[in-house]
Amino acid sequence: MTSVIFRAFCAVDEPQSCQKFIAGHRAVLESYGIGMITSNNALWAEHKNTFVILAEAADDGRALGGVRVQISDDNLALPIVHAVGQVDEKIHEVITQHKGKIIAEACGLWNAREIAGYGYSFFILRSAIALAYQLKVDSLFALAAPVTVEMCLNAGFIIERYLGKDGFFNYPKLDLVATAMVINDLNIMSYASDNDRQHIFHIMQNPVQVAKVEGPKGQVTIDYRLSLNLPS
Repeated sequence: MTSVIFRAFCAVDEPQSCQKFIAGHRAVLESYGIGMITSNNALWAEHKNTFVILAEAADDGRALGGVRVQISDDNLALPIVHAVGQVDEKIHEVITQHKGKIIAEACGLWNAREIAGYGYSFFILRSAIALAYQLKVDSLFALAAPVTVEMCLNAGFIIERYLGKDGFFNYPKLDLVATAMVINDLNIMSYASDNDRQHIFHIMQNPVQVAKVEGPKGQVTIDYRLSLNLPS
């Protein structure tokens, strides 16, 4: 699969697209023996401050991956608060430190096995960061699996070492490890690799574009449709 559409929308505006996201994410989790987790429930689909990027096949629109950018508000806390709060209550201190700022989480990142190895998870994560910038987010959190920690570090996240054991947790199962991460400077991305920073800034400046990008298995085409036409 070398041609994919990345489409952004507000969750409450497209319930059917949300269900496509949920079904695809659930199938990937179940293939790894993981059942329902905090990021894999339907509450966010009815949350006006959750924004979704759905990766769809260019030929027939089937769901191939995605991510959510969920903004914290009084109606729905970030998934990381519930997940980390089960093992470390200091997550509440961390969130309180950001009071008065717009904080969000890049969560529910997944891609179907049929596009595994093409690098789409990298491109989806970079798109989530660009979308968070569009949403004027001050701090973007993430809870990363071991296979995505390096990807997140390259994309500008740092490990929130105040939490857990130097930022690491056993989640969502005792034999699995997750890492709490955050970006606090979306406008400059000072911790990102040069390549990631350049790519992310290009998406920030051009949220609607068709780009040919180089992945591990060769060149892929991404049709970015990330503009939300938000009020100024």
